Amino acid sequence: MTETATAKLGRPRAFCEETALEAAMRVFWEKGYEGASLADLTEAMGINRASLYSSFGDKEALFRQALARYGEGPASYVKTALQEPTARRVVEALLKGVVDLLGNPKNPRGCLSTQGALATGLGAEPIKNVLIEWRKGAEVEMQKRFKRARTEGDLPEDVNAGDLTRYLSSVIYGLGIMAANGDTKADLNRVVDMTLRTLPLA
Repeated sequence: MTETATAKLGRPRAFCEETALEAAMRVFWEKGYEGASLADLTEAMGINRASLYSSFGDKEALFRQALARYGEGPASYVKTALQEPTARRVVEALLKGVVDLLGNPKNPRGCLSTQGALATGLGAEPIKNVLIEWRKGAEVEMQKRFKRARTEGDLPEDVNAGDLTRYLSSVIYGLGIMAANGDTKADLNRVVDMTLRTLPLA
């Protein structure tokens, strides 16, 4: 077959999968799972539908990969924060990390783990479950870290590791909703400052 004939049949476009996945992540982050159409995704990724399906699978599979990339990239502050030497510094790093993420004008508003589930109907129930499990996974790691702090004598005896984790998760997701609603980084920092003042941590 001649080169001209091959071109007429359609030659697969060369593209960087990492760059395309990054673009898809940002579309889901901005529009949510159901709000992101295939046209939105392929346009942002710079590929056609055939390339999307052959490289990433269907829309649900693409979202799962985008969420994993989000955890390894923009939300990697969580893993970094859990390496801090004291419980208080863990909390400070978690809250500072989420504010830096949410307050970055280059990022879509809110966080992918909450934005992704906006207006998720019955047809997207698997995605809602994926996001629930993703958030629970982060909470499990946080609780493990606070239990370790308790064992090391770094966490007061009257502070339950599970309760502290749930409280911080509520603050973090609340900050995400505030950012999605247009609150400024200064507004978010005021919430963080008040949270740190009220926590019984040395």
